[in-house]
Amino acid sequence: MTTLAARPASLARARTRRGTLIVVLVVGLVASVVVTVGIGPVSIAPDVVARIIAFHLGAPVEVTWSPADDNIVWLIRVPRVLLGVLVGAALAMTGVAVQSLVRNPLADPYLLGISSGASAGAAASILFGFGVGAGAVGLTGSAFLGASLAIVLVFSIARIGGRLVPSRLVFAGIAVSFALTALTNFLVVASESRDGTRAVLFWMLGSLGQARWASVPIAAGAVALAAIVLFAWSRRFDAIAIGDDTARALGTDPTRFRTVAALLVSVTIAAAVAVSGSIGFVGLVVPHIARRMVGSSHRLTFPVSALLGGLLLVWADALARTAFAPRELPLGVLTALIGTPMLIVLVRRMFAR
Repeated sequence: MTTLAARPASLARARTRRGTLIVVLVVGLVASVVVTVGIGPVSIAPDVVARIIAFHLGAPVEVTWSPADDNIVWLIRVPRVLLGVLVGAALAMTGVAVQSLVRNPLADPYLLGISSGASAGAAASILFGFGVGAGAVGLTGSAFLGASLAIVLVFSIARIGGRLVPSRLVFAGIAVSFALTALTNFLVVASESRDGTRAVLFWMLGSLGQARWASVPIAAGAVALAAIVLFAWSRRFDAIAIGDDTARALGTDPTRFRTVAALLVSVTIAAAVAVSGSIGFVGLVVPHIARRMVGSSHRLTFPVSALLGGLLLVWADALARTAFAPRELPLGVLTALIGTPMLIVLVRRMFAR
């Protein structure tokens, strides 16, 4: 009787801890945005950054800063930091989704070839002008077409008797990823534009250096769509992560669900890759950190992963643009340097059990 009576109290404490964690992460993310916007060759105090942002959002703030500071904060750094938040959230959430869909803790969008496909499409747009007239929308559209082609190829290879087998899905993704990476490299070699080649090579390593306000709505729309749908499908992801039989027993068709969910992941990754290039390890490592914090329930893992991914990428970008100033370190290189030791620790713990 004592144990039964104690269970509601322990569940209430657990919910309180998780709610507090989410609030802390939200506050930390907002504070990080304000602080990192002020970091750069021209340092701007956080209180000035906050007042500039508040002024542009319509708050009655007295203008005491210079026009130069206003342009640096609002036109250059705020869109860059916001894209860092959005891209980090997108990579982390889709990493959680992919790991559940294939039931592999070492899976991420790169493993299924989605990022490689998006990179190939975006590289074709940059080097040969596909969709160039549409600006950022054209680049995102090209990245989405590449991601869609990749996922179609992966699913065609992995399908057996009308069913998607998770283990074969992983191997198919690896094969398609290598093929599309080779295609991207071929496009770089075949291009006669030195500026385009240089832009693609730096972009392939990941960067937010070309961030502009025009890119923010594209990434924000994709992330908002992914967050809403993935959160609504949390219980389906819980079921399919356990097994296909469990998913069927709860009324979910595993093959159909994997197809629709992979399409959603493709849209999200295409938007992220189009504005930032290929940034690895965020979608692989962050989901594991989130699960250690809140458990395996996707209803909690998705939002916590999104917040952690945004925090990680915002601070990684701040370090990337200041560590070797005036030169900028490609963001993908920095996330790999940070993520590799974390991945090694995760693998050692997995095989030590």
